[in-house]
Amino acid sequence: MTTPTGAAASRGPQSLLRVRGRSVGWVPPLLLLLTIALLDWNSTSGFRMISWVVLVPGIAAAICGVWGTSVAAALAVVTYEIEDHAWPHELRTGVPDFILVIAGGVLAVLACAVRVRGERRMLHMQDIAETTRHTVLRPLPADWGGLDHAAAYLAADSVARVGGDFYDIQPGPHGTRVLVGDVQGKGLGAVAAASALLGTFRESAYHEPLLATVAERLETRMLRHVRYRTSIGRDDGDRFTTAVLLGFPPTDPCCVEVVNFGHEPPLVVGPGGVRPLPPGEGLPLGFGPLADGPPPVRRVRLAPGETLLLVTDGVCEARDGAGEFYPLREKVARAVAEDPRAADPDRLVPLVRDGTLHHCRGRLADDTTIFAVRPRPSVAH
Repeated sequence: MTTPTGAAASRGPQSLLRVRGRSVGWVPPLLLLLTIALLDWNSTSGFRMISWVVLVPGIAAAICGVWGTSVAAALAVVTYEIEDHAWPHELRTGVPDFILVIAGGVLAVLACAVRVRGERRMLHMQDIAETTRHTVLRPLPADWGGLDHAAAYLAADSVARVGGDFYDIQPGPHGTRVLVGDVQGKGLGAVAAASALLGTFRESAYHEPLLATVAERLETRMLRHVRYRTSIGRDDGDRFTTAVLLGFPPTDPCCVEVVNFGHEPPLVVGPGGVRPLPPGEGLPLGFGPLADGPPPVRRVRLAPGETLLLVTDGVCEARDGAGEFYPLREKVARAVAEDPRAADPDRLVPLVRDGTLHHCRGRLADDTTIFAVRPRPSVAH
């Protein structure tokens, strides 16, 4: 779920130290202050520690808010005064250390203010990225378009949390259409291309009776997008997108139409095993002028209980420490052989996601999308 931007100010590292929802960030500075005071009180006359209270506001600045740091700084000054004046005059640390404690407190409060301001800005940017992500990858109802589906999206940039992978399901009067794609490159340029393609897909997939026409509109949209970005001075001249376009005709729900724009072929996963669809003959979106025409529309029969598994490069190119690629087909086939229910979309996606992350030890080289879809039993029969 997207966190409201207005909540950004209430989150941050200082909120991590909580017990039952209550902040306990003040505990470490207070314990440190008491420890220093007790050690100084019980120390020998030749070794005074009270000046170490200057560390207290510094610790508070790292884990507390501005008010908490200010209180810690004030307590450090008061403790220093009380403790130092309890000693004989000749054993007091004197004015220089008192000035040091005051200066340390002031600097700690200023540092805390800078830290909190930076945190709020970072959280605000994360909220914007999360909102952008949910705008591009809109939430899909469980029974959207008469399909069982599940998806996992992992951005290679864990801070940005958004990239060039995309997916969507669009039901309409001519059947339900599915699009999964991977825009070349990363950053806002890739997000913009993904958003443009998804907008075209959602409209054309609903209105156009032929899947081939939807494919042509996607190619045209990609070319227009690249020309526009180039005309405003953005370096998108070589931007392209690999994608798989699926169509589930309403007259034959056990059949799926497939248009592959240079993407990894989907896997058909079912109780009987795993089989790949034929490799895509088409070029990626954006390379249409180099081809004789749009990619062909292939029709594939699906047996009851079979699921289409579509992944992007983050899965295909995940490597372990020895440089070996993740054996997606073998892993899925083994899991289905052990438990046929592993072909269910809501089990298949976590299986592939966890297997990919374990294989590459969480170090993703590219944005990763795992999308599984199949006709609902009530529709297929």
